[in-house]
Amino acid sequence: MLSQEEWTAVLLSLRVALCATLFGLPPAMGAAYVLARFRFPGRALLNTLVVLPLVLPPVVTGYLLLVLFGRRGPIGHALESCCGIVFSFRWTGAALASGIMAFPLVVRAIRLSIEAVDRRLEAAAATLGANPVVAFGTVTLPLALPGVIAGAVLGFAKALGEFGATITFVSNIPGQTQTLPLALYAYTQVPGGDAPTLRLTIVSVLLAVGAVAVSEWLIARLTIGDRQP
Repeated sequence: MLSQEEWTAVLLSLRVALCATLFGLPPAMGAAYVLARFRFPGRALLNTLVVLPLVLPPVVTGYLLLVLFGRRGPIGHALESCCGIVFSFRWTGAALASGIMAFPLVVRAIRLSIEAVDRRLEAAAATLGANPVVAFGTVTLPLALPGVIAGAVLGFAKALGEFGATITFVSNIPGQTQTLPLALYAYTQVPGGDAPTLRLTIVSVLLAVGAVAVSEWLIARLTIGDRQP
């Protein structure tokens, strides 16, 4: 049985991962489509920026977020002044950090799925009068949907386990920014923390397995639906 503090960390992790996935999915789909379908000056730079969080040390990413989105940072100060949005040392900052760290994985999965869609189908939709937005929504997206789901689940799992950028950007504040990985780290640093560490480890494994199982089930359902006449 989890303690109240452990439940708080688990629920906060789910909240952070869900928000990171939902808000990160639209820009990830946009970036994936642009990289998959267009050739333009600066494409290599865009691809580098997308992949950057995957190759940088997470602590560096967290520090850059703190510099940019902290209350004294240019973006963070502007958001707080105009909209009252604060990221640093808040759960919203944990969601931002987790979303950015998961972004390259989501983009890659969706990009591969879009590249597998035959361009001739999009061209056929265009000849029938569909503009690029309509063609994407009626042709490309349905065919690439399994990849979109796989990318979303992969991003959710990555956000659920994000540690380095999160602890650097929002610290490890119980009840406010202490997600599941941060709680695990905290328990490993104190005497007598073996039992809660083991419990949270089991919860982490179950959440990861559950996410993968749901993803496989959804993809299988979509695949079966596509094969039916």
